[in-house]
Amino acid sequence: MMKKRFRQKNFTTSRPKQLYNDLTMRIVIQRVKEAHVSVEGDIVGQIEQGLMLLVAVHRDDTSNIIPYFAEKIPHLRLFPDDNDKMNRSLLEINGALLVVSQFTLYGDCKTGRRPSFTNSAPPEKAEALYQELVDALGKRVKQVETGIFGANMQVTLTNDGPVTLILE
Repeated sequence: MMKKRFRQKNFTTSRPKQLYNDLTMRIVIQRVKEAHVSVEGDIVGQIEQGLMLLVAVHRDDTSNIIPYFAEKIPHLRLFPDDNDKMNRSLLEINGALLVVSQFTLYGDCKTGRRPSFTNSAPPEKAEALYQELVDALGKRVKQVETGIFGANMQVTLTNDGPVTLILE
């Protein structure tokens, strides 16, 4: 008996084919009940239900990738519906975003004992693209909070689920 083979369609947010290979920004997404980021004991960004994003910019990243991530993140169906299935987006639940820069996501520990961060973008470039992403998300989501780029930050969160994903 022959088995039927089905091709799985990709229903993600559409993007130009040439852009696919250029996606190098790395974002850890955590569904949270609440989260805040502090610098020197002062809370600088705080949200209730929503998503916390840890964002690392790759040295080869350009502004071309920002629209993809800014459209993709608010529409990801990561929140439960009435049947407890992840069927609702951040926009549908009227949730918030806490966006924190974290260059260490590109730490390479393959050799030696100290991580190498050569794949991370230099601070000036990383900050510009990070801010561009925050601004683009702010046009789609009602509340976007941030940490302070380059500061020593303490992040506190209540992970909901837990649900943690990596988008790159």
